[in-house]
Amino acid sequence: MDFLSASPYRTSPEQAADWIVSGGGGSVALLPETASPRKVAETLVALANAHGGVLLLGISASGQPAGLAAPAAVQEQAVAAALLAEPPLVLPLPEIVSLAGRALCAVHVPPGLSQVYSIKGQYLTRAGKENRVMGTAELRTLLIARGEGHFEAAIAPAAGSAELDDDAIARYLERLPGLTAASPASALLARGCLKGTPQGDVAPTYAGILLFGRNPQQFLPSAEIIAVRYAGTTMSDEFVREDIRGPLGDQIRRAEAFLTANMRRGMRIRGFTREEVAEYPLAVAREAVVNAVGHRDYSLRGDSIRLLMFSDRMEVYSPGRLPGHVTLDNLLYERFSRNEVIVQVLSDLGFIERLGYGIDRMIAAMQEAGLPAPRFEETAAGFRVTLLGHGHDLVSASSTAQRWSNELLNPRQEQAMAFIAEHSRITNSAFQTLCPDVSPETIRRDLADLVDRGLLMKIGEKRATYYIMK
Repeated sequence: MDFLSASPYRTSPEQAADWIVSGGGGSVALLPETASPRKVAETLVALANAHGGVLLLGISASGQPAGLAAPAAVQEQAVAAALLAEPPLVLPLPEIVSLAGRALCAVHVPPGLSQVYSIKGQYLTRAGKENRVMGTAELRTLLIARGEGHFEAAIAPAAGSAELDDDAIARYLERLPGLTAASPASALLARGCLKGTPQGDVAPTYAGILLFGRNPQQFLPSAEIIAVRYAGTTMSDEFVREDIRGPLGDQIRRAEAFLTANMRRGMRIRGFTREEVAEYPLAVAREAVVNAVGHRDYSLRGDSIRLLMFSDRMEVYSPGRLPGHVTLDNLLYERFSRNEVIVQVLSDLGFIERLGYGIDRMIAAMQEAGLPAPRFEETAAGFRVTLLGHGHDLVSASSTAQRWSNELLNPRQEQAMAFIAEHSRITNSAFQTLCPDVSPETIRRDLADLVDRGLLMKIGEKRATYYIMK
């Protein structure tokens, strides 16, 4: 928007009075008419690099509405001050507001601006009522969030191509016929998982390490999911925990397995009828996890994705605030990805349906299940999705057992199902221990049959394979 156009903002005298009474803060700055162009520019830059807000000119040092001697001149000065920013800060036309017979100038800085601004080489943000210089890490995070830098696209220091899992790459390329003709290296270069170096070589990017690394946590220790199931409504000593590490695709699969194994199932009474339900719609719970993995800020160290299950709710926390121009107000219809490479590869790997599920569809699925809409929150350094489940409305958790009791299972399969009911999962070797006189091939057929019937879900590959109830 250009300065010569009309402002989309309409500030009422009541709003201006409220801002003055508040004394200013992170999103409201109060300055006198005599403030220098440099001070005005610094304040506008700080608001722009924070979350937007308003600068109100014509306020005395004591915080009272002193008014403006020359309102039109102050408007022009505000425009000129904004243009001192690097790049020039283009804002709506400043407003003249009348309060108790005194003219004030309101300069609005919209939220969600797509660039990062500086003044004379200084990158500023708001700290309470003051402007402050941003730290290096803070600035880097903001640049990434606003699309001026992408952490995932940077080369992972000290990482070589040997850090990537050739088998995982081969399985990935098999899913993409268009890339199979290319060499693995050229395919990964095209996807952004490898990057050329100044020395003429190629090296893995952080995205490549996270998606195909043999041990991604060697380079990004906090790139993990901490999954915990608590017995009650608060954190306690009674819990089941799994620290989920490895490449991102494996993390998603294992998180889904954790959800499936630890989600309560039972009977809910509606009127005079009993219906079998799960604690949460599984598609919604999966979507929350997949979005956390695909969109978290991997540049933030020392914090992990947290999947916390309580008796009355489930919380999925992801490090990093909403990216780019996305806010809580426009979350339903705006899209911005800070990890374009990661999201693309997760899409290629078959998670596209979940990534594209959409918040509107999450809300609809929760409502269809008779549950409140998901709650979305921004914290100081992250984003949290909370699902309120059926909780104590589940009068019995034995429906799973009832489901398989009606199936025509052989005695070995009944043993396997009972083992899973007690231990949450079963492996081929554990099944073999239950049935030592049966051949490994029979064990595999029994498990495959349970998968085909829709009673079990297979997780992992080769020696890492295990089975959980579906």
